[in-house]
Amino acid sequence: MLSMLRAHGLDAGPTQRPLLAGLFASLPADIPAIAVLHAFGALDALAKAANVSTTLAAQAFVALMLVGGLLYGWLFRRAANDPRGGWLFGLSFGYLLWMLAATPLLQWVPEQPIMRGYPAMGLFLGLLAWGLTLGVAFPFIHRRFLLRLGEEPARRSESTGPQAAADPHLKRSLSGR
Repeated sequence: MLSMLRAHGLDAGPTQRPLLAGLFASLPADIPAIAVLHAFGALDALAKAANVSTTLAAQAFVALMLVGGLLYGWLFRRAANDPRGGWLFGLSFGYLLWMLAATPLLQWVPEQPIMRGYPAMGLFLGLLAWGLTLGVAFPFIHRRFLLRLGEEPARRSESTGPQAAADPHLKRSLSGR
């Protein structure tokens, strides 16, 4: 599937920063995810299993989701920029994180599953909410990086090159020398 997307411009250009956009898009995505985790008691279950406070468990979740945002930007690159389909990429990525990271690490590796019942459902729904919000926020945050980066080279190149030599509005005054 990724080879098909590559034919349509999956690779990011030099002025695009999908990893940075994924990192920053994961921050607003943490808000609904932590709310869902808290409502279902998943944060308390994580804190109890790690023998830490709930606040520290939430901070660890935010740190891990920052890494998840980087992975999202790395995996989907320019394909995640679509505001119409980004929500689907994000939702599927949240599900992927649940299947490949949360389930094996919290349910299969320990002798006893860390989460059961409502906390386990909360983790599942929290990661889906995180992915959905990440997918919706990514195109808008990435656009901010593109606008800022896209303006700088235009200002530098206005006074140089063949266009500047032919345009009377861009000519430098010789009286300043």
